[in-house]
Formats: sequence, structure tokens, C-alpha cells
Amino acid sequence: MQFAVQTDWLITLLLCSTRCIAWMSIAPPMATGGVPSHIKAIFGVALGLALVPSSEAHAPPPELVPVIGALVLQIVVGVGLGFLTRLLFSAVEAAGSALDMFGGFSMAIAYDPFTKSATSVFGKFYAILCTTLIFATNTHLVIFGGFIRSFDAIPLDGTFNTASLAHAVTTGMTQMFVATLQIAGPLIVVLFIADVALGIMNRIAPQLNAFQLSFPIKIGLTMLLTGIGFATMPRTVIETANHVNNLISSVIGGG
Repeated sequence: MQFAVQTDWLITLLLCSTRCIAWMSIAPPMATGGVPSHIKAIFGVALGLALVPSSEAHAPPPELVPVIGALVLQIVVGVGLGFLTRLLFSAVEAAGSALDMFGGFSMAIAYDPFTKSATSVFGKFYAILCTTLIFATNTHLVIFGGFIRSFDAIPLDGTFNTASLAHAVTTGMTQMFVATLQIAGPLIVVLFIADVALGIMNRIAPQLNAFQLSFPIKIGLTMLLTGIGFATMPRTVIETANHVNNLISSVIGGG
């Protein structure tokens, strides 16, 4: 049995799958420690198959140099867009790490077998919570929709504006720090006031040993405030996804 496969179709599938896999290797929700690499590759090829009909007209000629040039472009575009997505959603994990430091959980930092690195308790918890909320609020459709639009703005034989990417990365870094402060700022302020109150108490009544009292009090406050903050997390994730789409639109619009 023989199958006839057109060369243009095969090249288009290769290029589309390359951009998808490069993007999924960095961008959430696929770029998490719990998703195996072969699952990302399979899903990337499947998404590439769906994009072949609309991208086949932009396939480069079946020659070595144009194909390699287009392949490098797909890797750069996929990694760049994936980094922007990862950058903003890292704000949630950074907020959790800040809570660990101010809430007294920093001593419990351990080795994480999923990310193969030392990670904080609330930092990892916020990362898992953010990934769950991405699917629970259908935000993953918004993220994938923004990525798929990149094939219309930056076709397989198109050009990529690195200046737009550099501007988007700078803007993304700023928004990441702002989002981190918005998530963890109120909780950090309350914990700081608790530290000041315990310090005043230690000056007034040294026999109470406020240093030993600070650990259960700050841990209890952190748990209480984190539970209260869960109500605002879905809105934060949706707003973060909108920021991601705006950054991606600025990059592909300048491409």
C-alpha cells in the first residue's frame, strides 16, 4: 500500500508543528512539570495538522535553505510568544514565594520533583492553583486563540520584528512585578503590621517572648488571608490572560 503525500503539505506540517511545540515547551498551561514531553509533542503535531489548511499557501519552496530559514523563524516566534505567556503567569508564583518569605514558610523550601528545582510552598501551590483556574475559567481558550492568530499575522514565509518582541518583554516584566504586588501586596502589608505589633508587644512585655509567638501567629494569618484571597484569583487569572493577549497582539502586530 502506497500513500501519496504532497511536499508542500509535509513542509507546512513540519513548520506549524515546530512553532506549536516551541511555544508549548515554555508557555502555560502545557509547560508544567506534570505534562510529559511526548504529550506536548503529540499535541503540538495535532494542533499543527489543524493549521495546515490555512497556512499551506505560505509554505516556502521545497529547497534546503528556505526551509531551514523558515524553521528557525518558527522556533524564534514560538519561543518568544511562549516566554511572554510564561512571564506574566510567573507573577502568580512570585506572589506565592513572597508570601513564603514574609509568612514564615521559607524554611520549608524543598526539592520539587516536577520542576527539578527548589521551590517554595506557596509558590508551588499558587502555580498549581493558577494552572487549575486556567482550565476552570476557560482561559486556556483565550491563550490558544491568541497563539493561533500569530499564524495569520506572522505567516510561515513572513518576517519577525525583534524590536516589537523586545518592547513586549520589557512591558511584560513591568506587568509581572505589578501583578505580583497586586496579588501579594495586601497580605504582605498585614504580615508587616503583625511584625510591628509583635515587636511593640515584646518591648512592653518581654516575658511573653513574642519571638516564639510570631511563628504560629504569622502562619495563621498567612493561611487565613490566603483563603480569603482565593475569591479574587479567578479574576486575576482572567486579567492576566488578557494582558498576555495584548502583548502577543503587540508582537504579531509589529511583525
